Amino acid sequence: MLVLVINCGSSSLKYQLLEMTTETLMAKGLVERIGNEGSVINHETIGKEKYVLTTPMEDHNAAIGHVMDAITHPEHGAIKELSEIKAVGHRVVHAGEKYANSIIINDDVIAALEECAELAPLHNPPNLAGVRACERLMPGVPNVGVFDTAFHQTMRPEAYLYAIPYEMYEKHRIRKYGFHGTSHKYMAIEAAEMLNIDVNDLKLITCHLGNGASVSAIKHGRSVETSMGFTPLEGLVMGTRCGDLDPSIVTLLAEKLGVGLDKVTDILNKESGVLGISGISSDFRDLEEAMEEGNKRAELALKIFAHRVRFYIGAYIAEMNGVDAIVFTGGIGENDAYMREVICANMGNLGIKLDKEKNKVRGKQTMLSADDSKVKIMLIPANEELVIARETDELVKKA
Repeated sequence: MLVLVINCGSSSLKYQLLEMTTETLMAKGLVERIGNEGSVINHETIGKEKYVLTTPMEDHNAAIGHVMDAITHPEHGAIKELSEIKAVGHRVVHAGEKYANSIIINDDVIAALEECAELAPLHNPPNLAGVRACERLMPGVPNVGVFDTAFHQTMRPEAYLYAIPYEMYEKHRIRKYGFHGTSHKYMAIEAAEMLNIDVNDLKLITCHLGNGASVSAIKHGRSVETSMGFTPLEGLVMGTRCGDLDPSIVTLLAEKLGVGLDKVTDILNKESGVLGISGISSDFRDLEEAMEEGNKRAELALKIFAHRVRFYIGAYIAEMNGVDAIVFTGGIGENDAYMREVICANMGNLGIKLDKEKNKVRGKQTMLSADDSKVKIMLIPANEELVIARETDELVKKA
């Protein structure tokens, strides 16, 4: 069965076309600058030359139209007709507490996700726009929602509730939701396969480290804790996000800067993190280069990032009473050997020992731990699209 995976961001769209009998990738692409000048689609059908088209795309509806054209293009496409696609899987960021599993989308599901839009105002609306565009262009083809938050719905109340008046949870659903769920789930499944141990017999700490970053504790296949919270702002220091912060700083910044809370929120989301500390960049490659040239603030930003990741790893070992493996993924987790080494340094008493030679690798699924390390350290490249395609394939076949 052919499954199309759609991942709509606020101004971008990633997609993959997969044949699910063999889980073969047939085509993939990225649409950027949707709704802005210079909209462009970069398409690649496996085994053919890449196809790039710069053309105005005023919204996600127009962008998905160009995706369909690229997939069926006589020269650059992967299939002849859209009717060959039997299902579409959509990454949807926020499902609140409504869905703990992926689901075939109908009018009731759309209504429920619209209610959750205030929890993810930058992501849920474009996610839903992608669903509506696919419904229009491929009537009758089932659309499946795979939710970032769903994997973390197994957390217990003591893990997801904040110590604020309980009525805030009852009335406004203010609680920890967690994100990057499909990525953490994929790491857990792949780690179990690499170790040849049932995932239900493992304690794992999964580290999705990129411009957005989160760590999760996965005990016996279930998420029991995760670093992101009510929004993706909580938790680790990130590219431009502050991570954990004393709430009083928010009102203090508003007072000192003479700005509203919206501006403070903007600062914490877009001007903070390693960018804010270094004053240089949110890109770790730039920071490591600057550090090598003697820039102390760049070095400090990297140390703070590593410190926060180690902090969560230690906390999650305590929460699960041990850990069998630590898994790295994401742009930094997969490609930044220096950062992996710094994060894993000085944790020998916890049974965590990185092999520096094995660590000299980028983007390849492999074991990074020393032979005598009690805790396995693993690199597993992210493949959220495959998770979405698998769950879409499984749901549609059962329907």
